[in-house]
This record gives sequence, C-alpha cells and structure tokens, in this order.
Amino acid sequence: MELTQIYECFCDRTRLRILHLLAETPLCVCHFQEILGEPQVKVSKHLAYLRSRGMVETKQEKNWVIYSLPEQRGRELEANLKCLQDCASGDPEFKRDLRALTKLRRRDEPSVAIACC
Repeated sequence: MELTQIYECFCDRTRLRILHLLAETPLCVCHFQEILGEPQVKVSKHLAYLRSRGMVETKQEKNWVIYSLPEQRGRELEANLKCLQDCASGDPEFKRDLRALTKLRRRDEPSVAIACC
C-alpha cells in the first residue's frame, strides 16, 4: 500500500472514526451506524471506499458482512494507524465512539464477538 493511499483514506473524519474503531475490534455496518450516529448509506460508502483501497477487509458471517483491518499490514499503514490511535486519544468525539463501543460490548456479552443486529 502506498503512503498516498493511506493519507487519501485518512483525510475524512468519518473514515478516521471507522478505522479507530476497527483498531479495537471487527464490526458490521449496523454497529458503525449505532456508534457513529450516521445513516447506513453514508457508513457503507465510507467502508466501500476503505475496502477498495485495501484499508479494510471483509468476511461473511451468516447474513452480515464483518469489517476488520487487514491482517497483513505494511510498515507505513501500521505506523499511521498507531499515530491515529495516539492522536485520537485526546479527541472528545473519538473518546465518545470508544465509550459507545464499550457499551455495545457489554450489551452483547457474554459472547466474545459483538453480535450483529
């Protein structure tokens, strides 16, 4: 993955929020909708953009598509994702997203993975 591809994906706040959440756990569109408070169409478009550039991977689980960060990440992507995590730790909106993710995880316990809607 080229560095310019990474930064093209990083130049949108919604995509940054998605990547920040995926650094924690794989999620489906319904979870992003709930956490980000955005419509399904907007979330799906951003996920498609990220997927077309190799920033996210998908896997089918029953009726749902689960999104995750790529298992094989180049040095540039790994470094920039770490930087995103570090920088986002002080941002109120990103903190709010992580709190919403934590609530979602608690709600869906005792399962290990977050159950889809």
